[in-house]
Amino acid sequence: MNISKKIKELFNSSSASAAKTSSRHFGHDIELQAESFLARQGLKPVCRNYTLRSGEIDLIMRDGDVLVFIEVRYRKDISHGSGAESITPAKQQKLIKTAEHYLQQEYGSRVPDCRFDVISASGEPVMFDWLKNVFG
Repeated sequence: MNISKKIKELFNSSSASAAKTSSRHFGHDIELQAESFLARQGLKPVCRNYTLRSGEIDLIMRDGDVLVFIEVRYRKDISHGSGAESITPAKQQKLIKTAEHYLQQEYGSRVPDCRFDVISASGEPVMFDWLKNVFG
């Protein structure tokens, strides 16, 4: 392989990597804003980004005695649907499996009341739509 081709490959892969990192940072910022929004509504933070190979739960919070698993979705423009509409049945199953694992690890057989909420974020400045008990 010639040197200029190798340099182009490195440049392209680092640009893609930088874009992915930037996108990841933006997503993390949206999640932090969503957590702050929910805290102002009275929810208490428990865990951020609970991750397994099979899936990730963005936020876990308490709403009184209820443990709330929260998926945060952002759309800059909702002309193709809201963030909440992008949660497929397959994604729901991944979230449920991940939540089951969390509950088993943290609570064993003494599982608290739970629900799944979605924070659908959109626009600039970001606006939040909080959908409670959306599946499960």
